[in-house]
Amino acid sequence: MKFRSVFSIVLTVALLAVGCGGSKMAVQEKSLYERLGGKEAITAVVDAFVANVAGDQRINRFFKDANIPRLKKMLVDQICQATGGPYEYKGLDMKSAHKGMGVSSADFNALVENLVKALDTFKVPEKEKGELLGALAGMKDDIVEK
Repeated sequence: MKFRSVFSIVLTVALLAVGCGGSKMAVQEKSLYERLGGKEAITAVVDAFVANVAGDQRINRFFKDANIPRLKKMLVDQICQATGGPYEYKGLDMKSAHKGMGVSSADFNALVENLVKALDTFKVPEKEKGELLGALAGMKDDIVEK
């Protein structure tokens, strides 16, 4: 491509930008749900996460009587909703769901480690990983009892 052609394209784009409001033109960032890859990608991470937890002797006792398919569905719905997706979590609030389980801060941290491991398995970028962990961190006070 010749210099004039490239210059014409750049000039046209610049003029269009000015015509559309220039610096006022905002690019809307995709939701965290979209940046994570949507329900399919979130489901894959949840599957890996639940497998990690099942193999973690520190915390797998909390899930020994769980209905694993239902747990996975609820986790997917919860994460999808928390990240701006079109799904609604219809389960119990975290305080009610974990009441009487005796979850400690160490248990909660082990759970987070397993989630980070799952996110790393799928090479989730640091920005999105941090946003997701931040969105879920607010649940700690409702889950931890000790």
